[in-house]
Amino acid sequence: MPKQKTHKGSAKRFKLTGTGKIKRANAFKSHILEKKSPKRKRGFAAASFVDKADVAVIRKQLGV
Repeated sequence: MPKQKTHKGSAKRFKLTGTGKIKRANAFKSHILEKKSPKRKRGFAAASFVDKADVAVIRKQLGV
């Protein structure tokens, strides 16, 4: 049986925390920033976690 390969696109986008949660970046922070308020842009910098419904698929892609 061949080894499970890591999905490299997912590996670049998601990181595992020490407690086993999956951390992700926020969307909407890369361009068209003039119309977005500074408070909103600061919020995009904060880490978010993957939704419970998506955790199983992403864990499989990460090979965990």
